[in-house]
Amino acid sequence: MSWIYELLAGIGLGLVGGATSGFMGTSPGGGLVIFSVLLLGAEQHVAQGTSLITQVPPTGFAGVRRYWQSGNRSPLQWIVWIGIGFLVGGAGGGYAAAGVSDAVLQWTYVVYLALLIAALLLRRDRKDGAGEAGDPAELPWLPLFLIGALAGFSSGFMGIGGGLAITVGLAAGLRVPQHQAQLVSLVFSVIPTNIPAAWIYWSKGLMVGWPAIIGIVAGLWVGTDLGARMANGVSKSVLRRVMIALVSLMALYMTYKALS
Repeated sequence: MSWIYELLAGIGLGLVGGATSGFMGTSPGGGLVIFSVLLLGAEQHVAQGTSLITQVPPTGFAGVRRYWQSGNRSPLQWIVWIGIGFLVGGAGGGYAAAGVSDAVLQWTYVVYLALLIAALLLRRDRKDGAGEAGDPAELPWLPLFLIGALAGFSSGFMGIGGGLAITVGLAAGLRVPQHQAQLVSLVFSVIPTNIPAAWIYWSKGLMVGWPAIIGIVAGLWVGTDLGARMANGVSKSVLRRVMIALVSLMALYMTYKALS
């Protein structure tokens, strides 16, 4: 594979992953894993390592700025507790992934996405505005820590960044408004909390070539901004429906890969 193809494929991968990330308010990990397998022909472990390594630079900054300009805010105490949990879970997930086969990772990925879809469907069935979070300071620290730990473990074990867990955990579990939950998730694409997990993959050489890495990072910068612009122009119910559809497509594709 020539370096030019790797660079162009990386840019395309980053644009798609970034746009999805900005629109759904998640880190771009899930899309990056799938398209690394599809466009770059990477094995599962390599795809996951590539996803984590390319998320170390603050590629989600433009998306965070778009959400912030639209009036959404991210309370500091949420970031602190989720961040602590993320660091703990990320290191554990990275070490756990190194000891299992590609097939185990793929099926874990499918089950994980299916659980998130179920949580989103249950959240969607509730009336908008019912049970939304009140004063941000009143949210208990333990659920925030556990959301961070789950997000970190999923990031390290499956290379998907953890943003889906943060968004679904806040929106479906703690009744945080959808746009605000997505902003909080995107903040973690700026704060490099996935460094411990990324370092584990890096140290084992589980990543694609540097031209693809550079292309992915460049694409993420542009794509995240475009996705965030689109997200701020639609309602929270539309965001939930689109997220359910995209996560379902990812689950179907990973089921196909696991069976093939």
